[in-house]
Amino acid sequence: MKKHFKFLAFLLIIPLAFVACSKDDDPADNDVFVGTYNGTISYNNGSTSIRTETGKVTVVKTGNNYDFKFSDGIPDLNGVQFQKNENEAISIGSDESKYIKITAGTLKIAYLNNNATWTADCKR
Repeated sequence: MKKHFKFLAFLLIIPLAFVACSKDDDPADNDVFVGTYNGTISYNNGSTSIRTETGKVTVVKTGNNYDFKFSDGIPDLNGVQFQKNENEAISIGSDESKYIKITAGTLKIAYLNNNATWTADCKR
């Protein structure tokens, strides 16, 4: 009888451990930002101007940094470092000229570098 009781207790404790641990996960500690975001994207460097409302940005984690792979012939942004908060990440050095905010469901980019501008307003 003790054997059956131990087995039953074991079956009840295991699911509780999984449920309790999943609520403590902070999305900023995981790779929840990695994936494809869809929405309006644009690029302008003075001689080339690209804008689409049906664009895609694929976010890839490389080490501690992130790469942003744009569709529609827009050059990629690579090696961006982030400061992670509770449920979001904001690019390090973000100011008016280099702003990237990413959450599990949204991606906002307003990034100026070497006279080129990238923008994105995307969702999953």
